[in-house]
Amino acid sequence: MSTLSVQDHGVAHHEEGHEHHHDTFLTKYVFSQDHKMIAKQFLITGITMAVIAMLLSILFRIQLAYPDKAFPLLETLLGRFAPEGRLDPEFYLSLVTIHGTIMVFFVLTAGLSGTFSNLLIPLQVGARDMASPFINMLSYWFFLTACIIMLSSFFIQKGPAGPGWTIYPPLSALPTAMKGSGLGMTLWLVSMVCFVASSLMGGINYVTTVLNMRTKGMDLWKMPLTIWAFFLTAILGVLSFPVLVAGVVLLIFDRSFGTSFYLSDIVVNGQVMPFEGGSPILFQHLFWFLGHPEVYIVIMPAMGISSEVMSVNSRKPIFGYHAMVYSLIGITVLSFIVWGHHMFITGMNPFLGGVFMITTLIIAVPSAVKTFNWLATLWRGNIRFTPAMLFAIGMVSFFISGGLTGIFLGNAALDINLHDTYFVVAHFHLVMGSAAIFGMLAGVYHWFPKMFGRMMDEKLGYLHFWLTFIGAYLVFFPMHFMGLDGVPRRYYAFTEFASMQRWLSVNMFITWAAIMSACAQVAFLYNFIHSIFWGKEATQNPWQANTLEWTAPVERIHGNWPGELPTVYRWPYDYSKPGAEEDFISQITPLSETMSSNLPHDFEDNPAGLEALNTWTNTQKANEEVK
Repeated sequence: MSTLSVQDHGVAHHEEGHEHHHDTFLTKYVFSQDHKMIAKQFLITGITMAVIAMLLSILFRIQLAYPDKAFPLLETLLGRFAPEGRLDPEFYLSLVTIHGTIMVFFVLTAGLSGTFSNLLIPLQVGARDMASPFINMLSYWFFLTACIIMLSSFFIQKGPAGPGWTIYPPLSALPTAMKGSGLGMTLWLVSMVCFVASSLMGGINYVTTVLNMRTKGMDLWKMPLTIWAFFLTAILGVLSFPVLVAGVVLLIFDRSFGTSFYLSDIVVNGQVMPFEGGSPILFQHLFWFLGHPEVYIVIMPAMGISSEVMSVNSRKPIFGYHAMVYSLIGITVLSFIVWGHHMFITGMNPFLGGVFMITTLIIAVPSAVKTFNWLATLWRGNIRFTPAMLFAIGMVSFFISGGLTGIFLGNAALDINLHDTYFVVAHFHLVMGSAAIFGMLAGVYHWFPKMFGRMMDEKLGYLHFWLTFIGAYLVFFPMHFMGLDGVPRRYYAFTEFASMQRWLSVNMFITWAAIMSACAQVAFLYNFIHSIFWGKEATQNPWQANTLEWTAPVERIHGNWPGELPTVYRWPYDYSKPGAEEDFISQITPLSETMSSNLPHDFEDNPAGLEALNTWTNTQKANEEVK
């Protein structure tokens, strides 16, 4: 039977310009314009930054566990920042600031989206490369520049920025406020401007590629959930990051040019400063207008990755595909109107606080839809517990446990008591930090064969998962109870307060759990680096998945597919379909070749195909009657 017709959606293919030519080391590995190589650059840089941020967290966790104990090794390592073996209190704040900045922006935003949007968007929509490979290359180099500038602040006299990763004025606006308010703060601002430039270049590229470069037959409802997540994440970034730049520019004016956008009635060392009329609340509005979409810029790619991994390894179609897409769209829209829940204690009008509280609770609805659909996908599935699958399930676990505590913080009356306590630290480290990291790790284990042509060691993957999963809960779950008791975050030592001394043993427990989790990452780093060079060679489709990236050859050619681009005939989740010969059917398999498993809804917008199915069905019935 001839191939059933599919609609050509008028997609440009960009065949030209991809002829093979000899690459030098610089053009292939350093200044590459191949999206797959750029994805590796983002991944390796993101992993490096994550290791640095983890080490910073271990340093300040040691201070919290043993606030009155001196460690001579610290003075050897940190010099003037740890006199007599104890962390300088202002350097402690700098460690917290840079740890948060690296994890939120450089690891969970650039490391996650930069890696998997670059790797998967062209491969899963059937494109040769990004819409603009040159701008794509620039996005990585701006990101690397931002990383270098941020880390360079550790080597200046007064150390890196210290006002917290949210850089609230007046500490960030007055260069004389503290050590970390001087040159280190300036370097932080410059670094973030470079980072935002990188994010905007990447985001515009991702959106353009998804809209304009899909292969023949790849309409929006045939895209995997990964592509929907990356696409909507890019839209969020393009719309929200410029607001942060605006806030940063005004902050630079206050720091350097004597303006008063954020400052008023400031007294420093008994001297009245000449600032009038400004408001630090303005900065909070500008920051959190980015800051809350940023939460979903971090978590939505992890949602898309986990959805794909769970469907492949459950050998089932994703439950409620359309509902999953609409919930992603709902999260994207609602995330712009909930930023005020970070500001309930700023003296906000109670009516306005109520509005933000309602929208915050409403955004839980699409999140709950996704959670129920993940659980329904797992239900009665033929589950393969690969390391990627375990990390995807772990992501759902953290998203549920951390998300439930968000209901407390979204309530204005409760938030007044819980704000700036360890309850907030526990909440966002579970729902955003741990969940996003686990989604990222699921993606690394799942698409490692596509990136490097080799397989990672499964046993080391299992060891990595269980130690990290248990360690993360041991670190962050006890913090909820500290927060309920009113223990504030960002404090250098709790021994000064009798009411908090009883939590010292818990801080010691958390610190050792954090050290255990850090040691678990050694297994991952060894597995990752060893597998790149000496891992078992991967087959073309090791997971028996349906999506287009597994139809490309293992050899990573620039252009993805030799010859013509593949044509798409079906959605990406035809797993365990009744009547099919195998438990997966690739997106490039024509419907005419799987008539025994075709269903009427497979032929939406394809009347000729539906007519052919009816004819085939009637013929089969007639043959059965003859027999």
